[in-house]
Amino acid sequence: MAFDYDLDFEMIDFRKNPELYRVGRGEQGVLLVEPYKSEILQHWRFKTPEIAEESSDKIYQMFLDYKEKGDFVGMDMARKFLQMGYTRARRYTNYKGGKKYDEDGKVKERQIDPVKAESAAIFKEKWKLAREDKDYLMRKKDHQKKYE
Repeated sequence: MAFDYDLDFEMIDFRKNPELYRVGRGEQGVLLVEPYKSEILQHWRFKTPEIAEESSDKIYQMFLDYKEKGDFVGMDMARKFLQMGYTRARRYTNYKGGKKYDEDGKVKERQIDPVKAESAAIFKEKWKLAREDKDYLMRKKDHQKKYE
């Protein structure tokens, strides 16, 4: 089932109401679902490889902490932040300032930034660990079967 953008995200605590959470595709809802957004976003950075390493380590540890607590929604949100670390760092790798389109709406020529490419690779590694985690995959399937 698709991510439900019609929910009242300002009023819902998804830790208390995991039945309302939908996995959706990719990073859908990553900046909406509380309290996870507030818990994870403060650690999400990718400006340099050193910062990306620290950030992705912290977020992956949060993934493992949510896993230990049996909190699938937290696991999925941490996975989404790791994925977003990769995709945003890739965007900045390819386009200075992260802007893909010029003022006329045309795609700019790519400029490869090796520093941002390294940051993206760091996040990709942790994202892969999270998305392939056997317990995560089992919980995801169970959540979708039960609620979606």
